[in-house]
Amino acid sequence: MSQNMPSAPTIAEVAKARVTDVMERRQISRSARAAALETHASKVRMNLTLTLDNNHVSDTVVETAGYLVAAGDSWFDYPFPFDDDILVQLHDLHGYNIESSARHGDRIENMPYSGGQLDKFRRCVDKLHDQGVIPKAALLSGGGNDFAGREFGMLLNTADSTIKGWNLEILTGLVTERLSNAYHVFILAINQIAQEILGKTIPILIHGYDYPVPDGRGFLGGGIFPGPWLKPGFDEKLFTDLPSTTDMMRTIIDQFNAMLSTLPNDPTLGEIHYIDLRGTLSSIVVDEAYKDDWNNELHPTQKGFIEVAQKFHDVLATL
Repeated sequence: MSQNMPSAPTIAEVAKARVTDVMERRQISRSARAAALETHASKVRMNLTLTLDNNHVSDTVVETAGYLVAAGDSWFDYPFPFDDDILVQLHDLHGYNIESSARHGDRIENMPYSGGQLDKFRRCVDKLHDQGVIPKAALLSGGGNDFAGREFGMLLNTADSTIKGWNLEILTGLVTERLSNAYHVFILAINQIAQEILGKTIPILIHGYDYPVPDGRGFLGGGIFPGPWLKPGFDEKLFTDLPSTTDMMRTIIDQFNAMLSTLPNDPTLGEIHYIDLRGTLSSIVVDEAYKDDWNNELHPTQKGFIEVAQKFHDVLATL
C-alpha cells in the first residue's frame, strides 16, 4: 500500500511553494498600493540615483504618500498570519512608507522605559533622516495590554457582591494616572528625539480602541497562543452573560478614550491628533455579527484593520 502513496515534496519544492504564496500576496499588495498612489492628491515623487564604488548604476523613481514613523503595540504589529495591522493597511492601501518600532504585547506603561522600543524608535527616525526624509507624522498605539490579561479581574468587583461591577477607584487610577503619565512621557520623548535629529517636532497621531467583545477568543484560538485577555477576568468575578460583559467593556474603553482626548489640549505635548475609533467596528453580539470585524477579543480582522486604517488616513491627509 505504501508504494501507491504519493511521494512527499522535496525541501526545494516546499520552499518554492511558500515563495510562490508570498509573491502572490505581495503582488496583490503592490497593485493595491499603486492604485492608491495613482489617485493620491499629495503624493511625493523622488528621483534616486544608485551608485556603487562611484560608478553610476541606475536611476529610479519612488512614489509615496509620505513617510511615517511608528511605535506601539499589536495594532501596529499584528504578527500572523499575514501581518494584517494598521501599518500594513496604511502602506498597502494608502501608499505610505513606514518605519516602526512597534511590538505586539508591549504595554504603554513600559514603552518609554524598558524593552527597547524607544531606542528602536530613535533608530527609525535616524534612518529616515539619513535618507534625507522628514516624517509626515509619528503614530503611537498603546494601552490595551495595560488593562487586559491576567490582571484584568483586579478591575472588577464580583457579580455576587453588593458593590458588583467595575472597581472605579482602581480603573480610574489606572487610566488617568498610570496610562496618562506613560503617554505624556512617551510623547515628550518622541518630541525630543525629533527635535534632536530632525531639528523640529512632527505631528503625533494617537488612538483609542473600539468596543471589544469578551467572548473568550484568543490569538489563533488561544490555547498555546496568547489570550483570551478579557473573559477569564469576567469569569473569575462571576460575570458570564456575553451581552452584559460586552456592554460593561464600554466603560473602560470610554474612560481610556476620554483620557486620550485631553492630550491634544496639553500645550506641552506639541501637535497631537487623537483618533476616536469607537463605532468603527461592530460589537453586535446578535448572530455574532461582531466577528466580521473582530478576529479575537482584542484585535480586528483584516476587514476591521482596513476600516481603522482609513480613519488614520483621513487625518494624515489633512497634514
